[in-house]
Amino acid sequence: MIPRYQKIVFVVLLVVSIAMGAVLVRLRERAHERLLKGEDLAPTVAPEVAPEVQATLMVANDVDGTLVAEARSLPLPVDAEARARALLGQLLEVYAGPGATHPVPGVPRAVLQVFLLPAQAADGKADRQAGGQLAVVDLAGAFADGHPSGILTETLTVESICGTLHANLPRVAQVRFLVDGKARATLAGHADLTRTYLTADQDVAGASPGTGAKP
Repeated sequence: MIPRYQKIVFVVLLVVSIAMGAVLVRLRERAHERLLKGEDLAPTVAPEVAPEVQATLMVANDVDGTLVAEARSLPLPVDAEARARALLGQLLEVYAGPGATHPVPGVPRAVLQVFLLPAQAADGKADRQAGGQLAVVDLAGAFADGHPSGILTETLTVESICGTLHANLPRVAQVRFLVDGKARATLAGHADLTRTYLTADQDVAGASPGTGAKP
């Protein structure tokens, strides 16, 4: 036979459990009501989409060793550095596509970042009075490692990058390259990545490679 005190304890525990269950149910209902109320009050905001703008890609052609200007309508961000990175990403996607005139294997995020700094004078110091910019292009190591080796093909890649930057961001007068955030001697054994490339001669269709660099 169950003692009287155990019956009392059981009844008390049962009542407390029922009460706690009711409280939890009510709290959940109130939380749901607040959530619905918040959803009703929150304005519906469409996701921000970059507007399409006219851009120019300086596309390399291995057949005659030239750069050809191709007009494209592309969704590009307003921020200059983000725009530069997006432009170069589009350029390298062209090279990775079927029938490319300058075939280069594609990799995810081939361009890690583009930094825009004041252009440098001959002594290596920032030349703020000139008003030009130095673009520092940080390429992915996987892209550089998979790039076809050869003086012409490497130079065309480098100079098409320079030309594309200058065609869309005219203030970019100089370009330097990093790979995975570090200095690298060459792109794939030939094109010098330790020097500063000038963009002035790379924004015209048919510009011959090798004319836009200085030590």
